[in-house]
Formats: sequence, structure tokens, C-alpha cells
Amino acid sequence: MAKRIITALLGLPIIVAVLIFADKYIFSVFITAVAIITLKEYFNAFKGKAKPIEWIGFLACLLIIAVQFIPKEYLIYVATFSLPIICAILFIQIIVTNMKTTVNDAIITFFGIAYVVGFLIFLPMIFALNSGRLLIWYVLVASWINDMCAYFVGVKFGKHKFTDISPKKTIEGCIGGIIGAILFSQAFTYIFNTFFNAEFAYLKMGIMIAILAIISQFGDLAASTIKRYTGIKDSGNLFPGHGGMLDRIDSILFIAPFTYLFFII
Repeated sequence: MAKRIITALLGLPIIVAVLIFADKYIFSVFITAVAIITLKEYFNAFKGKAKPIEWIGFLACLLIIAVQFIPKEYLIYVATFSLPIICAILFIQIIVTNMKTTVNDAIITFFGIAYVVGFLIFLPMIFALNSGRLLIWYVLVASWINDMCAYFVGVKFGKHKFTDISPKKTIEGCIGGIIGAILFSQAFTYIFNTFFNAEFAYLKMGIMIAILAIISQFGDLAASTIKRYTGIKDSGNLFPGHGGMLDRIDSILFIAPFTYLFFII
């Protein structure tokens, strides 16, 4: 517990500084660095079951920066053709290595790119929206605040196990996380409307956070399925008491595209 608290206290100022002072380009570079670290942890997790083609994955991470330089009218074309191009490159890798790179290697690599890069790319897209610097905080509320509340409620009141995939997750904790996220979202909405001249609707934000909090918890379970399949406890040890980067952003990965969808409609 002490390690978790100390790590959180040390890491929080960095996140706050990035969200306050970074422009959309620096923010994209920051998220790209997060994607590279996360993808490296993902590849390491599968080392016992495959040989991921890491260079393709790391190259794909540059798409996160590229979205800030591509005109909006062309983004749909980039999104449409990037994954088929990556898939084609992976098959070319299989062919030129005379199948020393296997189909399984390519599949795990492709899945990692779609899972990490394909989801994280929506964060700089949210940041670039009108009031995006404020909107990005709702992602953290739906993920980290949700996770924090679920943890403490689960420890205090948890009695009914939610799933065997994550034995420590309880139904009470899940409900507590959702309620906590909703309450925090209302507090953030009040702060943004009062002090930053935003005009966010309390009801809409509350409903959105409730949905995102549910999706967030499935994102956490999705990462747990990878860890159970690969036989690892944590994705890494980058954050003492918390695990690796993937352990910290697994829920953010899942909710980033849905958050962007909510904001644009």
C-alpha cells in the first residue's frame, strides 16, 4: 500500500504538468512515449509464446504524433488504410524470412498494435478538440478515479467475486468505482464551469462517466486476460506497487475511443 501511495504521489505531478502546460504536439509526443513503453511490455509478455515483430509496432506508434499534422479531412483515410498496410507489412515479413517469422508472431504483433496504438491514438484527438485540455480529465476520472474507488470499496465491503479472471475484483468494488467516478465527474464539471468558463452539462457528463466507468472495468479485465494467458502477474515494474505501464493504462486504453465518440456527438 505504501509503495502504491508513494508512486501515485510522485507520478501525479507529472501528469498534471503535462495536461496543464503541454500543447497538442507535446501531448502527442508524451502519449507516443507511453505507447512505446506499453507496447514493449506487451511484446515482453508474449515472449514465451511468440516472437513479436517489435520494430513494426514501434514504428506504428508514430501514427499518434502524425494525427496532429494530418488535415482532419484526411484522417479517415489514414485510419482506413493504416491497419491494412501494417497487416501487409507483417505478411511480407513472414515471406522474406521464409516463415521464420510465423503467422502467430504476426497475429500477436498486429493485435498489440491495434490494442495499444489503435486505442491510445484517440487521446491526442480528444486533446485537440475544443476544451480538449479539460475534457481529457474525464478520461482520468472514468479510469483512475473509478479504479481507486473500486479498490477501496472492494477492500472495505467486497464480498461477492465478480469473475475468476480477476479474483480480487468484487461486485461491490465495481459498483463503488462507478458511483465514485460519477461523483468526481460532477465535482470536475463544477470546477470547469465555475473557474474555466466551460459549459458542460452535469447530467450528460454524469451519464457519460457512468458508461465509461463500466467500459473501463472491462478494459482492466481485458488486460488481466492477457496476463493470465501469458502467465505474468504484472506487465512490468516501472511503477513500484502498481506494476508496469500497461497495468496503469489498461482501462484508459479501452475508454479512449468511446470518450472521443461521446465528445464529438
